[in-house]
Amino acid sequence: MPCLRWIGASGRGQLFPIYKSITSLGSAGGNDVLLGAPGVAPWHAQIVFDGRDFSLDESDPVAEIQVNGKRKRRARLAHNDRVLLGEAELVFSLLEESEAPGGAAGDGGAAEITGLRKLFQFSERLLVTRDVQALLEALLDGAIEATGADKGFVVLLRDGKTEVRAARNLRQENLPDAVRHLSDSILAQVIASRRPLIVHDAAQDLMFKGAASVMNLRLCSVMCAPLIAGGDLLGLIYLGNDRVANLFDPRTLDVLSVFASQASLILQNALLLETLRTDNAELEKKLKSTRFGEIIGSCASMLDVYRKVQKVAPTDISVLITGETGTGKELIAREIHTRSSRASGPFIVINCGAIPENLMESELFGHVKGAFTGAIATRPGKFQSAHGGTLFLDEIGELPLALQVKLLRALQERVVTKVGDSKPEAVNIRVLAATNRDLDEEIRKGTFREDLYYRLNVVNIFLPPLRERGDDVIVIARLLLQKHAPEMNASVRGFTPNALIAIRKYEWPGNVRQLENRVKKALVLCDRSLLGPEDLDLNPESLQTIVPLEKAKEDFQRKYILDVLERNNGNRTKTARDLGVDPRTIFRYLEREGGPAPGAAGDD
Repeated sequence: MPCLRWIGASGRGQLFPIYKSITSLGSAGGNDVLLGAPGVAPWHAQIVFDGRDFSLDESDPVAEIQVNGKRKRRARLAHNDRVLLGEAELVFSLLEESEAPGGAAGDGGAAEITGLRKLFQFSERLLVTRDVQALLEALLDGAIEATGADKGFVVLLRDGKTEVRAARNLRQENLPDAVRHLSDSILAQVIASRRPLIVHDAAQDLMFKGAASVMNLRLCSVMCAPLIAGGDLLGLIYLGNDRVANLFDPRTLDVLSVFASQASLILQNALLLETLRTDNAELEKKLKSTRFGEIIGSCASMLDVYRKVQKVAPTDISVLITGETGTGKELIAREIHTRSSRASGPFIVINCGAIPENLMESELFGHVKGAFTGAIATRPGKFQSAHGGTLFLDEIGELPLALQVKLLRALQERVVTKVGDSKPEAVNIRVLAATNRDLDEEIRKGTFREDLYYRLNVVNIFLPPLRERGDDVIVIARLLLQKHAPEMNASVRGFTPNALIAIRKYEWPGNVRQLENRVKKALVLCDRSLLGPEDLDLNPESLQTIVPLEKAKEDFQRKYILDVLERNNGNRTKTARDLGVDPRTIFRYLEREGGPAPGAAGDD
């Protein structure tokens, strides 16, 4: 029920209802509250309503503001707070019902105050009620009571379509078959104009008396006001009277307009909460159908991964997990361990690329006291710590050649010896390994032992990159936001539609790890309730460029020919024969790549 009462000598008794989300105060003619008093700046201050609280903010950094005798730049307003702007003294009230002595609010002011009181009651109910449907019914009951209507409807707009969410009468009873009570012509007019509309007497109104819906419904009097927040049309409040003796007048429309203007902010917050609860429920439902332990995904390639995990987990067979960095190789290793007979044993992880070469042997196999400088006590290695469980060798491609020999022996014999000791120890472990390197290529270069490769790669599980997993990326993004938002005390509750499109289109070279880092950063820096593409650094230039189809075909053919040529050790004649093309085609591609001239060594 907010209003300001100006109690200065020149403005005694003047009452200003506060019914907008932002109400400007000052001496300039365009202000909502015009104060012609000395010391009042043209645009002095503004009152902001956020759906719950009223705050007084400065508009002019030079203009002075006092609240209850104290200088303020910004202050939350409470009932009966005294505000001084220049020499204009005002009192803020939530429950003001009439003007101060020397003026009268009149019937219009009393009706407006009644409407504001209903709105205030509705605001209070929002703080304790999470059910949007109950809030809509409370909003409608308040509007009907404040305007003296016989019945009312809250119509929401979703994807351009109208949906009746509440239909009530004066006795606060729900109306069945609500749609038949509404005039399509009146709804269409308000949606198009986004302005409140009153049809004082529908039967005589020049604009609507010929409309089929008006004639069929035999309407007497109708009011309809838009619910607008942040420039978006959320819906409409539609009120009707069927009695000729109780026709609406413009003063009643003013009450409804005030009511609708302020209720829109509250309704926007309530609908956002409802949408988020719905999205979370859908996400939980989707997660149940796409979750495999701690792994999320339902694309065909991930389903193939799950089938392999289920088959290899009960065995003690060695598994090599491959894929790009950030695809979740450790999660797969943990899932294999969890589903194995060793689940009650330890799961030990060692990153072969994160430990210096001179310490790696000690990390793997342990050391005895005095074995080297700094070895002040005997210490077991990862092999001993994993006894009875699973040892996961991450980034195995980074392991130095000298240690690959010792690792191979440990895997073959299941026996290890601490650094500085001569006594071998038997270990009962299962070994899983992972790498983002092409080990076949490393073997050709001589940086990885072929015998170790075959010992580790009994079964290979390849994890597809995120860019090839379709809509999995959307589910994972929502899960990451749901997981990290509470940890960071963030007010973010979801993604904008454009953000979801950008997430789906982006290549994600860092895969899930990169996606998680982007979401965390956005949660920290974003001040809005929904993350947009810019919050995730997904600007148009970062998305994959769309090239013409002919160029895409040409790029694929070039890459494929060069791949086959490499497999054939540069033999162009054999490559042409394998591909079923004229050898001159291969020569042309080589010339474009700056390769050797035709007739060079390597042909048949």
